[in-house]
Amino acid sequence: MFQSALKARAIATTMRLARLHHRTVPVLAVAVAALLAGCAQRDSITVGAIPDDYRTNHPIVIAEKNQKIDLPVGAGDRGMTGSQRDTLLGFLDGYDKSAAPTLTIQVPSGSANEVAATAAGRDFARLAVAAGVKRNRIVVTSYQAGSSETSAPVRVSYIAVRAQTDKCGRWPADLVDTSENKHYADFGCSYQNNLAAQMANPADLLGPRKPSTIDAENRGAVIDIYRKRGISDEFLGNSEVTY
Repeated sequence: MFQSALKARAIATTMRLARLHHRTVPVLAVAVAALLAGCAQRDSITVGAIPDDYRTNHPIVIAEKNQKIDLPVGAGDRGMTGSQRDTLLGFLDGYDKSAAPTLTIQVPSGSANEVAATAAGRDFARLAVAAGVKRNRIVVTSYQAGSSETSAPVRVSYIAVRAQTDKCGRWPADLVDTSENKHYADFGCSYQNNLAAQMANPADLLGPRKPSTIDAENRGAVIDIYRKRGISDEFLGNSEVTY
């Protein structure tokens, strides 16, 4: 009797363990499947703390820009000086002769150097013509000086198409007072401005240029020279390869 009771108790314990095992396995399977599903979809989650692109905040645009320079003129000057000539020629290097925009020369009126500035303005116009600016595209005007006791500069300007960005130095918020993991408003502005200033031809930002034609005659001459040159004895003497 005692042995029969022990055998019955052992069978009952085994059946309870089997039922517990069958219940635990599905629960573990569901947990593992959920973890794997989370790992498989990790790329679809967009993290809001990723910084924005600085090229979006400070885009480079192509637009007309007023190119101008102020040339100081002394009250005792008589015409254009050598320094003024070099400065103006450097400024006119950016003038697009094919577009031929209007070149404006503004002479001060009512200033202490009005007479000298008028003579210098005429010399500036003659120098611009010599530099390739069409005479009918030069306009000489006057502007009212701020004071009759001081000397005012002669302003030379023209409109040109340039690559440019917005002005830098915007600080709408204090960096210390924000907990967002984003870059500040002025981030990347200086880099974009420097890149835009280096663009000699702003049209390069719009697309590639048309390739130039091939100089077939020059190419043929170069190939003939290469074929006739052969391999020098000096090269063969220093080479580890025997031909």
